[in-house]
Amino acid sequence: MALIRLGFGRQHLRPTKRRSFLLLKLIAAVFAVLLFCEFLIYYLVIFRCDWPEVKTAAQNSGQQTLKAMFLADTHLLGEIRGHWLDKLRREWQMERAFQTALWLLQPEVVFILGDIFDEGKWSSPQAWADDVERFQKIFRHPHHVLLKVVVGNHDIGFHYRMSTYKIKRFEKVFNPERLFSWKGINFVMVNSIALEGDGCNICSKAEAELIEVSRKLNCSRELLWWLRPRLVLSGHTHSACEVLHGAGTLEISVPSFSWRNRNNPSFIMGSLTATRHALAKCFLPRENAVLAAYCVAAGLLAALYCKLLASPFLFGWNLLRKLKTT
Repeated sequence: MALIRLGFGRQHLRPTKRRSFLLLKLIAAVFAVLLFCEFLIYYLVIFRCDWPEVKTAAQNSGQQTLKAMFLADTHLLGEIRGHWLDKLRREWQMERAFQTALWLLQPEVVFILGDIFDEGKWSSPQAWADDVERFQKIFRHPHHVLLKVVVGNHDIGFHYRMSTYKIKRFEKVFNPERLFSWKGINFVMVNSIALEGDGCNICSKAEAELIEVSRKLNCSRELLWWLRPRLVLSGHTHSACEVLHGAGTLEISVPSFSWRNRNNPSFIMGSLTATRHALAKCFLPRENAVLAAYCVAAGLLAALYCKLLASPFLFGWNLLRKLKTT
């Protein structure tokens, strides 16, 4: 009997160690999957992006280059249409993408081209305050990086639904300046919703502001003629497209930055000088790739978990067979 008890103790110890080892492997695997899908994948994808090189003439070789990021249509969900899980997933994706891009690419200025919020056009004062607080957390940035925000239709409503109250509420949070200049480069930020041309009070004020900007820049009249831009960057479409206007001015629509609007969100990287510019698109992790990684990992973890559950039954079965043979 003593031999049987001793053998039982040894046999019981081995499966226990094996189960503990499998459990540790399971915990480590879960942690590794989360670490990769929620952190590391952003570094691996954005690390491939690089600032485009500006080709300058010999006489302009001394011009300073400004590194600017352009993103659009973040659409932070509100209290009405925003499910908590949808908010958590989309906002975590944008936060990790933005913070990773800041750390890896080191831009000097970031422009967000409208539709910052999804429900700004009808949100209550408290809901607006909550949305702004979440925005400031997601898009936090060092003091040496400037953040410039342009208003969109989801922030204040379409033309016939926007109001002075909504515009002032937006401008109270985000600097309402129309002209921003740095390193000899002039950026004009336009509220395109107020350019309906129907003579409404808000439209008249917006046009007057643009005329004042044009005077500062010594330009003439008409919007493209007022300002004579060499490049126009806009949001709203959620996709990247190019339009060549009659004056020879190129307009580029910046894709959405959020998984909620695109499976493959991206942003534009611009290297700008006083006379030239070069643009490149930087893609973020694809949502379906992350989901596929989770599905594969879930299958492997399920197999490992089944093995962990099966080990006590195998131990009992083997022990019973040995007892019968003795």
